[in-house]
Order: sequence, then C-alpha cells, then structure tokens
Amino acid sequence: MNRTRAFYQRNERLILGIAMIALFLIFWEGLSRGWWADLLRPLMGASADKLKIKPIFVSSPTAVASAAWRLYVVTGEIWPHLAVSGVELVAGLGVAILVGIPLGLVTGRYRLLSYAVEPFMAALNATPQVAFLPLIILWMGTGYGTRVFIIFLLTIIPIFISAFAAVRTVDARLLKVAASFGASEGFLFRSVVVPGSVPFLLAGLRLAIGRAMIGIVVGELYGSAMGLGLMINRAGSTFQTDTVFVGVMTIIIAGMALTEVVSRIETRVEIWRPNARDAVQ
Repeated sequence: MNRTRAFYQRNERLILGIAMIALFLIFWEGLSRGWWADLLRPLMGASADKLKIKPIFVSSPTAVASAAWRLYVVTGEIWPHLAVSGVELVAGLGVAILVGIPLGLVTGRYRLLSYAVEPFMAALNATPQVAFLPLIILWMGTGYGTRVFIIFLLTIIPIFISAFAAVRTVDARLLKVAASFGASEGFLFRSVVVPGSVPFLLAGLRLAIGRAMIGIVVGELYGSAMGLGLMINRAGSTFQTDTVFVGVMTIIIAGMALTEVVSRIETRVEIWRPNARDAVQ
C-alpha cells in the first residue's frame, strides 16, 4: 500500500492527466456511438437522441485513431506535410528568437531606445496579426518565405515582451554591486542581465510556441502546396473529419511536447538566476 501511494505521489500529474484524457475520450466515443442516448432514453425519452452526434461532423476517437494509423503507417501521407510544417516552424520561431531576444534585452536596458521601440511593439501587440495576412500575401506572395514570416510575426511579440520585462525585473542591487567593482556594460549583460532574464525568456518562448502553431495553420491556408494546415483545410472541405482531427491532434501534441521541453529547461536553469544576497555575500 505504501509503495502504491509513493508511486502515485511521484507520478500524480501524469496519472491524473491520463485519467482525464481517458474519461474525455470515452465520453466522446459514447456521443458518436449513441451510448449516452441509449442509457438515458428511459429517463429522457426521444429527447435523449440529442445526445448522439453524427460522426461526419465530429468523428470519434476510434475513427481518428484508425485515420492516424493509415496516415502515419499505412500510406505515410502525413510525413511530407509534417516535414514542411516542421521546417517552417523552426525557421519562423528561430528568426523570432534571434531578433526578439536581443531587441527586447537592449530595449529594456536602455531608456531612450525603449521610448523609440516600445510604441511600435505595443501597437503590433494590440493588433491581431492575422489582419495583415492579405497585405503580406499581396507583398510577398504565397511562397515558403511568406509562411515563415507569418510565424515570425506571430511569435516575436511574446518573445520581445518577455525579454523587455526580464531586464526591467533584474535586481538593481546586483547591477550596483557589479558597477561598484568597475564592471563594463558587456560584463553586466553577460553576468547579470542575461542570467537573470533566462526564466522570463523561456516563459515567453512557451507562449510563442502556441502562437507558432497558429501561424503554421493560418499560413498554410493560403496557397501552400504542402503542410499540416493545407491537409486540415482539404480534409475539412471534403468532410473527412477524422483526418482533420489527426492533423489538429498532431499540432496539439507537437506544441505540448515543445512546451514541456521548455518547461523542463526552465526548471533546470532557474538555479542560474543571480541573487542579490549571494552577490553581497
């Protein structure tokens, strides 16, 4: 009994997560197969039929699993789409990281630069970037670069804001201690500002991953020849709801996996963050 309790306590998050997913899938399968309608018909009469949904609109977990097996294993049809979307994700998110983090750190550090850059970023953050899609396509066409730029546009804002806020939250006492020892500006950035900003940067990256997944789907809806967004769009237009769910679940699982990786890195690097008490000691 003690071993069982210890095992549960060590894996409580995983166990509860799997249990809730299993219950949701059973409930969903029951809706598509009419289990709950049959169960409640003696109490609700004919109105119980409202609890049964048509698979053509929502599909079912077993149908989605069958479609996933077909797309991943039997035909392998999804792999080229997955490869294209993966390259777009890495390129768009990578450029956003390379631009957003340095820009946010420098802008947050220097007051005059923040006055110049912050209004533009605030305006871009307040504007739904999807509204720019017609203009982006008009200017850049519908090629690979356009889809990468859409992902970049959606992800740079949370990355920039997290970097900007991270600099503003660095303990001023650390900066004063380093400056009192004659530290240069470059040394301050390397030894105080950047280590103190890492947890905030990773938090912003977790937000950016979710927006990048949106960018994949939105960008591939316009003239793409391959990609998960295109596959989802084509399957939806032909009422292949099981294929639609396979594409959506692939994006969800990829996003969750990337977010979990970043969360684990965030937990590990938390110890890197400088502490004013340690600096004084």
